[in-house]
Order: sequence, then structure tokens, then C-alpha cells
Amino acid sequence: MAGGHTESVDAIDPGRLADLGIWFVVFLFSTTLHEAGHALLARLGGDDTAYLGGQVTLNPLPHIRREPFGMVLMPLMTFLFAGWMMGWASTPFDPRWAARFPRRQAAMSAAGPAANLLIAMAALGVMMWLVSAGVFVAPAQVTFSHLVEPAPEYGSGSLLHPAAMLLSVALHLNVLLCLFNLLPLPPLDGSGVVGGLFPNSIGRLMDALRSNPMVGVMGLLVAWQVFGHLFTPILGLLLAILHPGAVYL
Repeated sequence: MAGGHTESVDAIDPGRLADLGIWFVVFLFSTTLHEAGHALLARLGGDDTAYLGGQVTLNPLPHIRREPFGMVLMPLMTFLFAGWMMGWASTPFDPRWAARFPRRQAAMSAAGPAANLLIAMAALGVMMWLVSAGVFVAPAQVTFSHLVEPAPEYGSGSLLHPAAMLLSVALHLNVLLCLFNLLPLPPLDGSGVVGGLFPNSIGRLMDALRSNPMVGVMGLLVAWQVFGHLFTPILGLLLAILHPGAVYL
């Protein structure tokens, strides 16, 4: 089998609106769990800042209220213009607490990507089970949101089609969110992890860099360029796990 292409949006039709709904549900859940992971680990470590702000929750509304542009407007705009979603959220913490307990800061920073990893593992497990049961099969063409499809006998009207897309997006998006956020560049979580593990060396550098908003913007641009080169290998690995023996060019 051969395939693989990027998705684009030329017009909004009912089917595309359904795709947007699936993407947005997955994005909201994934981002909310990511930020709730940060907030929970901070509280367990002794910092109640995020807890008092309502961030220790799987309800997306407190996170949306804190970052409405990154949680709603940016994801919708990137989907309409690029066919996939990008956005952001944030969790407040006390920098004095982080400076006093750098290891706890590292754990807090790692908790967000760990939450995305858990979602990805759950989605992968369900997909592998359904593939082994013959419910899902390898698609002729793959995209970000099309890693599996229902077996032909289930027909085009089956609810398995949106389920296949939801699981594909959940797996792919959360793998990317986990790995992207672990890059050790401010303002990404990886900078907090290495800074907390090495507070007297790298940590001081990361603190200085995070205090400059322009450095944060540059860090995101550099991280995105670096991560762009990892997109194809990650897709290839996921396909090799889901569909051993299938060949995609």
C-alpha cells in the first residue's frame, strides 16, 4: 500500500464541520489534561497557586478562561486554514516555590507531557485491540487524522468512522504534544524539567531566558523547526506499530 498526504481546507462543508468538532474535542481534552497534570503536581508539591485558580480540574472552562485565544481561537483558526489544530494553555505557579524546591518544579513540568503520553498510550491500546479484532484495518492513505479505518464490511455510515478519526487524532496529537513540550527550550516544559534537575547551572540560564518574552517566541520558533524534522519518523513509527508489514511511501 502507498499513500500519505497533508490535509488542506478549501471549503467548510458538513463533513468538515464534523471533523472540526472531533479535532476540537480531542484538543480540549488533551490540553486540559496536560494543564491539570501541571496543576495537580504543583499542589502535591506544596504550591496551591494553580489549585486556587481552579486549574486542578478536567473541566476545560477554567483553562479556557485563562487562555481563551490559545485554547479556542488559535485552534479553530489553524484548523480552518491548515487542517490541524495548534494552540496553548498555561498553569500559574509560584516562582519562589519553584526556586526553593527545584526537583518539585521538574516534576510539575514533566506532569503535562506525561498526561499526554497517557492519552496516547490509551488511544494506541484501543486501536491495536480493534485492529487485532479486525474492526479497524490499515488505510490506503494516511494523514494526521487517518491512521486506521473501519473494515469494509462496516460500511460508510458506521459510527466507527468518526471513532477511527477520534482515536487517530488522539494518538498522533498527544505523541506530538508530549515530545514537543519536552524539548528543553523556554517556554516549553522541557526547560522546566532540566532547570529543576540542574538548578545551579542550567536552571539559572533557563530562568533568565524565560524572563524575556522575545526569547520565548524564538524558543517556540526554533522548537517548531526542530520538531518538523521528527514528524515523519514519528508517523512511521506509529504506523509500524499499528500495521506491521504495511508499506507507505
